[in-house]
Amino acid sequence: MFVMRRRVSEKKDGINLVVGAGLSGAVIAERIANSLDEKVVIIDKKNHLGGLVSDYVDRNGFLLSRFGTHIFHTDDKPVWDYVNSFGEFRPYIQKLSACINGIKSNVPFNLDSLYKIFPQSIAERLEYKLLRVFPYDTEVYADDLKIHCDNDFNFLAEYIYNNLSYPLSCKFWQDSRDDLQNSGLPHYFIRISRDNRVFKEKYQGVPVKGYSDLIENMLKNHNIELCLNTDYNYMVAKNFKKIFFTGSIDDCFNYKFGMLPYRSVSFEFSDIDINFYQSDGIMLYPFEFDFAAIHEYKHYQNLNVNKTVISREYHTDFVYGENERACAILTPCNIKLYEQYLLYGKKYRNTFFLGRLGSYKNFTMAEAVKNALTLFDKVYNDETSDDFINQIVNNC
Repeated sequence: MFVMRRRVSEKKDGINLVVGAGLSGAVIAERIANSLDEKVVIIDKKNHLGGLVSDYVDRNGFLLSRFGTHIFHTDDKPVWDYVNSFGEFRPYIQKLSACINGIKSNVPFNLDSLYKIFPQSIAERLEYKLLRVFPYDTEVYADDLKIHCDNDFNFLAEYIYNNLSYPLSCKFWQDSRDDLQNSGLPHYFIRISRDNRVFKEKYQGVPVKGYSDLIENMLKNHNIELCLNTDYNYMVAKNFKKIFFTGSIDDCFNYKFGMLPYRSVSFEFSDIDINFYQSDGIMLYPFEFDFAAIHEYKHYQNLNVNKTVISREYHTDFVYGENERACAILTPCNIKLYEQYLLYGKKYRNTFFLGRLGSYKNFTMAEAVKNALTLFDKVYNDETSDDFINQIVNNC
């Protein structure tokens, strides 16, 4: 059993500090402890590991994520092998649906969606035209449909925008967020195929025992001292060799230039005495209700019980002290503010920023892992990133 140490070691010489016990912090702490055999103190102001991927087992045996569904997906085999070295993954292909005017449709919108939404004659005409103009299995944004000046393409673009992209953006971001049109979010484009996977990467799955267990395994090293319920301000006056900060970079500098805007997310859980509530793990609701989606966790687990657990997903603005930072709002103005903090942070030569909050980016989990491994490589090694990650996996 992993034991949390509450008292920071008295001797600080040669000890590194990692702020944040989420995925990024765990990776950098694990590498320092195992690869360099150096001491690491990792702190988190919360009382649990994992950040937004934190999970727990409820009284009925369901593994529940505090902040929604998290499927690990990547084409990067060294990253996949790395996370698998700390816990067994169950293969899982994410399927996503949306309720559009009472009709269940695939997300991303694809050729099958045409036949679910429109009369057959219209669906056949749209499919024929799409396959004539666009390469098979490509992903086409609504704006790219419009540039062809075709009435059918304009109709399809407007339908996707008005019935999927725009209403979901209003719930996720509180406006249409046109500057996110090329963000890769699956409700912004149509896929020219019948592939109904959300992610197309080769490696996809969920840890059998959850992400909190995975992170706990990363931190099982005598060189690592974990302190939960511990704020960074408590540690800042202490003398550490290096500091790796995975919190929001503006928080590190007491909001010297202002606060970086984020959206927050919360979940309302319900136990239901039926086998399954919905056919997919996530169902989006662009119009109906004030929540954006329903998650059903039983889809990701092998549980033979006539019960299920769902959670309703709500989006609001981040308010300091009231909720969690979930998604960076990546407008040009906000990115400029982040860069101002990053430039200021360069004054502190032994402090490094990483992770989705430290980098002000909306990383996938695989990107967060690769980001931490690459930073470790840059700070401590001259080898190329891919070769170095291969070396890490071989030594795990």
